[in-house]
Amino acid sequence: MFTTRAAALRFWGVALALAALAAPAAAEKLQGAALKSFISGKRIYLAVPLGGEIPLTYRPGGVVDGSGEAAGLGRYMTPKDSGRWWVSGEKLCQKWRQWYDGKTFCFTVTKLAANKIKWVRDDGRSGVARLR
Repeated sequence: MFTTRAAALRFWGVALALAALAAPAAAEKLQGAALKSFISGKRIYLAVPLGGEIPLTYRPGGVVDGSGEAAGLGRYMTPKDSGRWWVSGEKLCQKWRQWYDGKTFCFTVTKLAANKIKWVRDDGRSGVARLR
C-alpha cells in the first residue's frame, strides 16, 4: 500500500509540475524603459478586422514605418506611411505623417506572450498583434 500511495503522490507531483510549465505566463503590462526596450527594433503585425495584418516597424531611433498594402488598405488610405514613436510613462505613442490625419495616438501595451501583445488606444479601441 505504501508503494501505491508513494507512486500516486509522485504521479500527481509530476502532473502538477508539467501543468505549471504548460500554463501561459501571466500578462504583463509594459511601461517606461521596459516598454521602450520591448518595442524598439521590432516589427509588429496588427491584425485587421477583415483579415490580414499591417506590419509596423519600430526603429530604435524613434521612427515607425507602416504598410497597409498587404491588407488591401490602399483603397481607403495612403498604403505606406512613416512617423515618430516614443514612450510617455506607461504608454506607447505614435504620430504618423498622413495616417489618422497626423494625430497623435497613445496605447497601453500588455505582453501576452514572447511574440504577442494586446494594445488599447486612448479612445478605447483595442486589438492584438504579433511581433517579429
